[in-house]
Amino acid sequence: MSNTKAITTVAIFCGSKTGSRPEFERDAIVLGGLIGKSGLKIIYGGGNRGLMGAVANAALNAGGYITGVIPEQLVQWERQHAGLSELVVTETMHQRKKLMYDRCDAAIILPGGFGTLDELFEMLTWNQLQIHDKKIFLLNSGNFYQHLMEHIRNMENTEFLYEKATDNICLCNSPEEILQHLTLNPER
Repeated sequence: MSNTKAITTVAIFCGSKTGSRPEFERDAIVLGGLIGKSGLKIIYGGGNRGLMGAVANAALNAGGYITGVIPEQLVQWERQHAGLSELVVTETMHQRKKLMYDRCDAAIILPGGFGTLDELFEMLTWNQLQIHDKKIFLLNSGNFYQHLMEHIRNMENTEFLYEKATDNICLCNSPEEILQHLTLNPER
């Protein structure tokens, strides 16, 4: 991957639930705090619950700038975070994702469900199609993404991918490891 643009804004994709293991929420809080203190901006799904809410609250408590992007349907369900630096409401989920992809320089994927995986695979597909060229970091809290990475390597080994998965995905086992990769960017 030839992404040499300075990283100033990271998209965070994660669950609107906290999941069943305490390390998921703990790592979300640590990551949000680290990014908030680092001066990097966050753009995320705009939710006030689950790992999304944990990341947002931690970043805000650390003095960070965080933009939420939420579709109108979820606003009607009162799922938006009320204390963000900026909240953008879109008509559809597709508009939400595109705006987040366009405004970020890199993405961090925390544990989550179908929506999180949808966002991950759409970003990977867009990288493959050269629609964008953005590094993707998986936060492997409690080995959550271990099986997925094995499957991705299987797709690579059976020649269904056009490039090595590791060209676009960096598997990290801690929030600190992710922050180290983000802040080692020489143009920052």
